[in-house]
Amino acid sequence: MSRWSPGKSLRISRLGPPDGRFLFVPLDHSLADGPIACEGRFHEVVQQVSEGGADAVVLHKGRARGLDPRTLRGTALVVHLSGSTAHAQDVDAKVLVASVEDALLLGADAVSVHVNVGSDTEAAQLADFGAVAGACDRWGLPLLAMVYPRGPRVRDPHDPALLAHVVNIAADLGADLVKTTWSAPFDAMADVVSSSPIPVLVAGGPSGEGDLATYTRSALAAGCSGLAVGRRVFGHPSPRDVVRELATLVHPPTPDSGQEQSELSSLSSSRVLAGSR
Repeated sequence: MSRWSPGKSLRISRLGPPDGRFLFVPLDHSLADGPIACEGRFHEVVQQVSEGGADAVVLHKGRARGLDPRTLRGTALVVHLSGSTAHAQDVDAKVLVASVEDALLLGADAVSVHVNVGSDTEAAQLADFGAVAGACDRWGLPLLAMVYPRGPRVRDPHDPALLAHVVNIAADLGADLVKTTWSAPFDAMADVVSSSPIPVLVAGGPSGEGDLATYTRSALAAGCSGLAVGRRVFGHPSPRDVVRELATLVHPPTPDSGQEQSELSSLSSSRVLAGSR
């Protein structure tokens, strides 16, 4: 029997194929860091991400309100409820800037919240997280928790033991999926994932370092249930192509798709994703 309500089970099924893997593209960066593209280009990026085969995009409520609904053909909408800016006295202090009800009115398939464990405002962020999780259960809306070790008391944000702790915080407080950063060494992500009772999505890795295809394969081999890749998608010359090749890695073609198609996709992946370094 499902541990979710019928409504939440239905919406979770919209977040990705039944293979249990997810490819999310967060496009919520403009609140924290400033515009990621001019307005026309932003809508083009969303459309390309959808056409490339992303399972979901993550947007703030205002951006979601301005989208043509036809842009997200077959792509789920996750409305991000947390925010802060790079100009704040404490950039690690995330506050709620939207509600579960706001997301439902926009037709969202899920919501996400951000918590920085180890920040000066950790207690308030955990309280907000718990309140959102309760509202998600009442309304049958899936919750993606973006939980990072980040703040003045965090010595190593990539410490595997610390990452195992933060993903379990997400599970304990009622998240359905958790996104966090990568471990160092990377193969220790297997221990992080094995400790978690909910699917773990890894962030897209450090921009400008390493091949994204290799990174993706390593994440999946470690047991991650997928990726949430933002900057390395919208900063790529062709978001459609990079998402298409990521989707091929996260959701490999079935045997009846044909070996030739798989080989062509693999060759294309090496070529396209190498440009995401």
